Amino acid sequence: MKSIRAGKAQISDAFGRLEKGELWLHNAHIEQYAFGNIYNHDSKRIRKLLLHRHQLRKIAEAMTSGGMSLIPLRIYFKEALVKVEVGLGAGKKLFDKRETLKKKEEMREVQKVLRRYKG
Repeated sequence: MKSIRAGKAQISDAFGRLEKGELWLHNAHIEQYAFGNIYNHDSKRIRKLLLHRHQLRKIAEAMTSGGMSLIPLRIYFKEALVKVEVGLGAGKKLFDKRETLKKKEEMREVQKVLRRYKG
């Protein structure tokens, strides 16, 4: 809680996974509390997400049948609780990946040309 309040939480690489009928948050990095003791938690441990049964059922159905992924969007406080806003997303299609790779390559070439003229 104190590390999250201090802004030492990062969910950029995090994802949700359904295991044994429960939803777990993987790869969320919450730094150890600086003034803690030997009983501090592991910063990348797996954390359980608490949901209502109907919400869990809806998400589980979308993840298994639709091939969707659960992505945390933001962490926020609501009174004394830490909440994680999650969203369901589908992976990129092959043509989307090609388009992204083309854009990256073009940007790389532009950066090379700009570096040549700067220096």
